[in-house]
Amino acid sequence: MAVFEGSFDRASTAKFAIVIGRFNDLVTTKLLEGCQDCLKRHGVNIDPDGNQVDYAWVPGSFEVPLVARQLALSGQYDAIICLGAVIRGDTPHFDYVAAEVSKGIAAAGFQTGVPVVFGILTTDSMQQALERAGIKSNLGWNYAMNALEMASLMPQLPKTAKT
Repeated sequence: MAVFEGSFDRASTAKFAIVIGRFNDLVTTKLLEGCQDCLKRHGVNIDPDGNQVDYAWVPGSFEVPLVARQLALSGQYDAIICLGAVIRGDTPHFDYVAAEVSKGIAAAGFQTGVPVVFGILTTDSMQQALERAGIKSNLGWNYAMNALEMASLMPQLPKTAKT
């Protein structure tokens, strides 16, 4: 039997798209910086004018899944990284947005077969979001690592039989 496992040795040839929500951009720009730092340190050309990473800015986290799915359907990317921040407020709005964004990002990956990394912070406060976007650690780095690993894992898996 086989063992399938991703690695980080394919980074210089992989193509990525990063979808970033503008809402809570104090947080999302920091996540993006962490993501870019990781990709760059693994040999990825992060220049928007280069040939490895494309960036799509959307109004907020709710719009991220639609754009991620569209990019995945293009067949141009080895992985899509979704970045956003949904911060709890005084109304149930948080619950609806967080749930739909989670479902939408998962569906984009399932429907397209392209790894779509969930990098949406869902926190109770701005302080918690900032801690996860750089004050204590930057989860943007982790999201990029997930994308790098999945981009190398997917080509190893058996192809789906056509029916």
